[in-house]
Amino acid sequence: MTSAEGLEVRTAAGAVRGRAEDGLVVFRGIPFAEPPVGEGRFQAPRPVGSWEGTREAYAFGPPPPQESGFQGRAAQPATPTGDDWLTVNVWTPETDPAARRPVMVWIYGGAYKLGHSGSPGYDAQHLARAGDVVVVTLNYRVGIEGFTLLEGAPANRGLLDQVAGLEWVRDNITAFGGDPGQVTVFGESAGAGSVASLLAMPAARGLFRRAVAQSVPGTYFSADLARDIAVELGKEAGLAPVAAALSAVDPRELPAAGERLSARMREYDDRWGQAAPTVTPFAPVVDGEVLPCTPWEALAAGAGRDVDLLVGHNRDEYRLFLALGEHLGRITEEQAAAALRTFAPGPDGERSYREAFPDASPTELFERVQTDWLFNIPSLRLAEAQTAGGGRAHLYELTWPAPAFGGTLGACHGLDIPLLFGTYDADLGQLLFAGTGVPDEARTLTARFQSAWAGFARTGDPGWPAFEASGRLTQVLDVRAEVRPYPEEVSRRMWEGYDFPALPLLK
Repeated sequence: MTSAEGLEVRTAAGAVRGRAEDGLVVFRGIPFAEPPVGEGRFQAPRPVGSWEGTREAYAFGPPPPQESGFQGRAAQPATPTGDDWLTVNVWTPETDPAARRPVMVWIYGGAYKLGHSGSPGYDAQHLARAGDVVVVTLNYRVGIEGFTLLEGAPANRGLLDQVAGLEWVRDNITAFGGDPGQVTVFGESAGAGSVASLLAMPAARGLFRRAVAQSVPGTYFSADLARDIAVELGKEAGLAPVAAALSAVDPRELPAAGERLSARMREYDDRWGQAAPTVTPFAPVVDGEVLPCTPWEALAAGAGRDVDLLVGHNRDEYRLFLALGEHLGRITEEQAAAALRTFAPGPDGERSYREAFPDASPTELFERVQTDWLFNIPSLRLAEAQTAGGGRAHLYELTWPAPAFGGTLGACHGLDIPLLFGTYDADLGQLLFAGTGVPDEARTLTARFQSAWAGFARTGDPGWPAFEASGRLTQVLDVRAEVRPYPEEVSRRMWEGYDFPALPLLK
């Protein structure tokens, strides 16, 4: 639709004008909440004020303040600046309110401290076009602004931003050709942890019909741990962990405090336990109010009974982090033993892993236990909890290896993003497809991802059987797709009975 009428849409706050782009109408940078600065700093998102006339929605809104990090940022065009961080973007085949297409709302990852919806890797044009769906991407606060537990501020502000974005979708998406009753929220890594959190949050209830969680991290903080980390973050900023005090600091300067603490989190092993080696001082906080309990507890109790769930992981998740740190093949026996003692479940966890993988090298053991603890088993456990609570779940595992560096990265963390979005030359895709071009296998997998994800958004069925606790049928995504019992059975048995509680403060 290219007419002037088709490019202009009236939202509850005012009219916006998008662009016609290759058979789609695209709107960028529409505010869904007031800028969270001034009196709104460290507070729940506030409804956006109305505007007169028609607002041009041609450019992405500015990213929320954040640390530097590997997101392909060096190759990105300059991003806008300003305080209007809380914006949405819409890709739609047409803006006819009668179209009522399924809506997919993307939540980015980035360890709860990085990311923004304007990243080239999240360009949703291919997914919207191939799936014939409306795709929305949104910004939310990260790092200290979004996730640090502060006195005088609500917990989990980044999650509350996501709820506000979903409320915007509910109230406005019909005018963009979408169906507010057919909303699927989907995300990867910290985005998947956010999706899992939304499933457990009373404030998010009824805002989406389906959920896709790609590589769910098992890290949620207890309130005690979050408060202790906040004290140390405050020290890095030279202030108490109080919203009123930190509000005096420019929001663009605060991420440096998080970066400094990340670099020395291993000094707090005795207090922060498993959280310390993640070098990420941010995570959703089980505060008892915004997030009443962990997602696994919530789903097992039936919180997701009315929401269809698609969840899965990549086979070799942690290998990406080894590669980025230049540790592939360089892990010592002492490092492997320390990782097994820290992360393997139960008092005999180290012995169990060594017996289960007797030929594994130190690097392989180090990678395997952290892949299992951080992503694979939490993702499996979410499917188990959903079915235990009377809901419906579908499980997958991506096993196709990234083609760069002769395939040594395997099916690593983040590979599903360029495959799903078809953005092989952007962000992490630049590393995972470096020097290889785009193999036909990748394009085949992209078509499979987009068909399954869009099909799930439309009907609740991605094209393979639902997960059941007995058979544990799993869609293996590779050149030759197959449905089989959960492939990582050896790890699954070792983790049986472990429930991923909120990480505690040890002392």
